[in-house]
Amino acid sequence: MAIVAPVFILVLLALVEMSVMFFTTLTMQYAVREGARFAITGQSGAGSQQRYAAVIAKIRDSSLGMYDKVNPVISVNGTAYSSSTYSNGMFGTAGSIIVVQLDSTWPVTTPLLSTFFTDGKYRFTVAATMRNEFFP
Repeated sequence: MAIVAPVFILVLLALVEMSVMFFTTLTMQYAVREGARFAITGQSGAGSQQRYAAVIAKIRDSSLGMYDKVNPVISVNGTAYSSSTYSNGMFGTAGSIIVVQLDSTWPVTTPLLSTFFTDGKYRFTVAATMRNEFFP
């Protein structure tokens, strides 16, 4: 038991961590899709909030709290944006096709899995492609 239990627990923890990594990927895919769906309507959200801030807020709200944990880099139509370079034109105009892409990293903590990932981080990319609706 003393020999088998540590190996069994290590494999069990690796399985749980892989489940969390894939859950995070699926959750962020859903969040990006919801953000893109919000972006194609041309809405800017409540009050005087800018369009880009409303879309980022929609992605953050749909991510079940994982947005801040994955250190996201958001790209629209191949151009990466940071919080200092957001602009209202980043989501295009009416009728244009937009590709919202989010590149993220998730730290791997299980020693068994960290050897399989570069720098001990699981890197993933999720994206959604949609055509903007005709908005005023």
